[in-house]
Amino acid sequence: MNTETDLLWSPGRRELEDSNVAVFMRWLEEARGLRFADYGELWRWSTADLTGFWSAVWEFYGLDAVTRYDEVVGDPSMPGASWFPGARLNFAERCFDRATGARPALVAVAESGTPVEISWEQLRREVADVAAALRRMGVGPGDRVAGYLTNVPQAVVALLATAAVGAVWTACSPDFGTPSVLARLRQARPTVLVATDGYHYGGKEYDRRPALAELVDGLPTVRHLLLVEHPFREPADACATRPDIERHVWSALPAAGEPLVFADVPFDHPLWILWSSGTTGVPKGIVQSHGGIVVELLKALGLGVDLRPDDRYLFLTSTSWMVWNLLVGGLLHGSTVILYDGSPTFPDADGAWRIAERTRATMVGAGAAYLAALEKTDAHPAAELDLGPLRSILQTGSTMAPSTWRWVHDRLAPGVWVQSICGGTDVCSVLAGGSPLLPVRVGRIQCPALGVALAAWDESGRPLTGTQGELVVTAPLPSMPLRFVDDPGAERYRASYFDTYPGVWRQGDWVTVDPDLSVVVSGRSDSTLNRMGVRMGSADIYAVVEHLPEVADSLVVGVEQADGGYFMPLFVVTTGGTALDAGLRERITTAIRNQLSPRHVPDVILSVPAVPRTLTGKKLEVPVKRVLQGAQVADVSSEGAVTHFGMLRWFADFAAHRAEAAGS
Repeated sequence: MNTETDLLWSPGRRELEDSNVAVFMRWLEEARGLRFADYGELWRWSTADLTGFWSAVWEFYGLDAVTRYDEVVGDPSMPGASWFPGARLNFAERCFDRATGARPALVAVAESGTPVEISWEQLRREVADVAAALRRMGVGPGDRVAGYLTNVPQAVVALLATAAVGAVWTACSPDFGTPSVLARLRQARPTVLVATDGYHYGGKEYDRRPALAELVDGLPTVRHLLLVEHPFREPADACATRPDIERHVWSALPAAGEPLVFADVPFDHPLWILWSSGTTGVPKGIVQSHGGIVVELLKALGLGVDLRPDDRYLFLTSTSWMVWNLLVGGLLHGSTVILYDGSPTFPDADGAWRIAERTRATMVGAGAAYLAALEKTDAHPAAELDLGPLRSILQTGSTMAPSTWRWVHDRLAPGVWVQSICGGTDVCSVLAGGSPLLPVRVGRIQCPALGVALAAWDESGRPLTGTQGELVVTAPLPSMPLRFVDDPGAERYRASYFDTYPGVWRQGDWVTVDPDLSVVVSGRSDSTLNRMGVRMGSADIYAVVEHLPEVADSLVVGVEQADGGYFMPLFVVTTGGTALDAGLRERITTAIRNQLSPRHVPDVILSVPAVPRTLTGKKLEVPVKRVLQGAQVADVSSEGAVTHFGMLRWFADFAAHRAEAAGS
């Protein structure tokens, strides 16, 4: 570990002296007499002195001029910690706090279109118009507004307008199947649905009018449909709706005729509902607060990601992924948010980076699966495109193989700071990620985020250093869920995070925290490979197998069997139709044995057409494992919530044939 060959990036003078966190450290010394020699000292203080750290964040970002509070944390116990009681904050209002005429608020760009800039003044005017419309519809604090929208400006406007009136926002992307959308939005019980009737993706047009009619029929609480017309066809008039629903057209909304007014809401007023993937059961509706999100995203994007007002911030995402919310959070810093509505691989593998070039993006976020796929094409964007303004890449979604780290450094963005981020929908933020004060090394997340008391624990709750354990958070965070939807006794909430270690948050990932605070995430702990009592992370196997040129993708699971046995198959997608013959199987086996250990060698290696993933790119290890143990496909996932849903039926057939062979 930490050899010179693994070093990809080191902070320069600008990062060490002028980054947001460096300025914050100087401010702490000047304002509070607190001096820290390095990031490690700062992080340890931030997790030991919750009141000191979070009050410092509050003051550093000027919230003391906005509202007072009675105390920083009333009750630090988890779940249910009470943050900043007495304070009143509106997320939408804070998003306009750093508005300026010098830079646009948003830049919207489609696959083949010209970037369109939206000024802060125009954004405020549009939010005011939609907020006034919502109020005319009877929407007020606590009501729920749902979006069925792609990554377009109207989605940002609708979120901000919903927050401005004190209502609760939730969203699903139109690329979700209708049953998956209904599984989420029925729980939310919205009174208003803001929806598009179609979209473009990958050079194709998708008509969503039939799906929209199904949604409206399946959401009995909806009383108003606000239609965002698809810009590539004539205005839609074929969206059948129930007769009791009043229909409105976005482009025909009247001007508000008055300034934008923000509801005065307490710190813990619900802001939005995010949704779990739904790959292990009914999607969980995760409710987060105005104040918690404001404070957390000021800290995470400012002191971690180093987002600045002059940044142009692009994230390749849909509205269903929590990083879309993280993207909108860039407005809190006065940054220009770039909204790309399209496929990252259109018209070719470099499509997203052509968008970055066209919009002069300075920070770009992407999923690890997309970067790995781009690496497989042997693309060289750095040689073909002008990415000069780019100063950082944010990588998230899953673990990235060492070869992909090097490809990003060598062929995508040489000399650029790569931030690998581990966080999640659960907190809508970063648990471990980047710091401009620390070096970047292959395969390693730089550090736990400030304020995040992250640790690796063994089964008995003992902390581990340099050894893999469960990722836990031992102190509360402001953006932890207020609650789950339809969970009045908080039973699902407790079972999701606090059953294993009472009073301590268990994230569900395997993690190693080294003495230098660098972090390695090795996959989901609920999909752990456990052979002969030895735990192994699936990410280690993927890093070896997918480095082979003949392998495009792979999936490994460990299946505990009813007879006490253990079955560990490896499924591979070969490159360009390469045959999985005895020679390739031997090369895979040899690579795993030599680079990992004999215990990591699978029981069988099988060819599959595709690996199913969540829509955010995570491999469906747990659902496939459950199917191989005999679960019904319908009980582990739903069509439209994952890619290659038909592969789950393939795995079910495979399990059935195996069981039949074992019984004969």
